[in-house]
Amino acid sequence: MGAVKPTYVKRLGKQLLRDVPDVSDDFDMNKKIVKEYTNVKGKGVQNRIAGYITHKKRRESKQ
Repeated sequence: MGAVKPTYVKRLGKQLLRDVPDVSDDFDMNKKIVKEYTNVKGKGVQNRIAGYITHKKRRESKQ
């Protein structure tokens, strides 16, 4: 069973999934997108958001 993501990670992740067409299932690309489109200060938070986006895109492509 995975870790529960905080609300701010989910909120920003869903917003980026809606607004940014370049989001993919590649973690490194998503890290760059998160850095470019948000003003999140911490690197750890950026990685969490990028990981959440990557997870969502991979689950979406499986179905």
